[in-house]
Amino acid sequence: MLGSMRAVAAASASIGVIAALLVPVSYAQLPGLWRDPSAHKIQFVTVDRNVRLEVLDWGGSGRPIVLLSGLGGTAHALDQFAPKLTKTFHVYGVTRRGFGASSVPTSGYDSDRLGDDVLAVLDSLKLYKPVLVGLSFGGAELSSVGSRRPDRVSGLVYLDAAYQYAYDDGTGSTLEDFQRVAPPQPPLPAAADLASFGAYQSWFERINGIAYPEAEFRQTMSSGPDGRVGEIRTPASVPAAALAGMKKYTSIRVPVLAIFAIPHDLGPWIRENGDLAVREATDSFSVHETAWAEKQAKAFEKGVPSARVVRIPRANHAVFLSNEAEVLHEMTSFIATLK
Repeated sequence: MLGSMRAVAAASASIGVIAALLVPVSYAQLPGLWRDPSAHKIQFVTVDRNVRLEVLDWGGSGRPIVLLSGLGGTAHALDQFAPKLTKTFHVYGVTRRGFGASSVPTSGYDSDRLGDDVLAVLDSLKLYKPVLVGLSFGGAELSSVGSRRPDRVSGLVYLDAAYQYAYDDGTGSTLEDFQRVAPPQPPLPAAADLASFGAYQSWFERINGIAYPEAEFRQTMSSGPDGRVGEIRTPASVPAAALAGMKKYTSIRVPVLAIFAIPHDLGPWIRENGDLAVREATDSFSVHETAWAEKQAKAFEKGVPSARVVRIPRANHAVFLSNEAEVLHEMTSFIATLK
């Protein structure tokens, strides 16, 4: 789903599977409808001509932390995770251009432009040397900033986000490698699972073992007048442009924490599936995917001497949800070492 490596890989062949919101309106803000329960303030920051980004502010005190979403997702994916950090840090979240309530321009999706968008947010909020935390494809913005403007941040945290789009010296893994073995496909939601966003969230958790906050689903999928969940909203051109605009980052010059989920957990639907063909396909894919992820982890570990690389076995790609306590511990321990 949102920002997963499966979605990113599939996007390079079939972009329509990636979720995002085309119309810059938040369901959470419409009177009389469902309201986002997360304790954040929402503002919009102009980062380019006619381009505004949605910025969430969960408050807190101490060193600023800026959370960046995965490809296809929005900052609302962190609505439950971010408040866990506010006792020690001031926590913000940014939805990149093209997604959620942020503007959807026709251009500006290459990784360095996306990195410049992040820098513009830091300027607007007057944040001095924050820690940037990226989910999945958010690693591209992290590496862009860490390579070109290391003076602007105190550290970077990659949450299963240090793949080819974040580091590529030719020795690691590629998205093309990932696609060589097809992953088993989970069942589609039934009509009852699409009756409401609450029902869809429950179905998603049954399949994947984790669930994004309901606000994230409302930001990334359309809704009918009867409240049923509709289609993914993003135009295919947006994630396609982001993937086409990847850079080969090799010089990340700030302290780094990189958490990898190796091997990835594919969800309860796999563990509870008795179909022999599905099990065989799962085993084949898992062997391939684990080797693929480990190859990239080793390349990153060797090529970024400043990095602390942590492997969490059998974690979801959304590792901040599946292994929240471990991620919080690693993050707070790492940030405590920063100047």
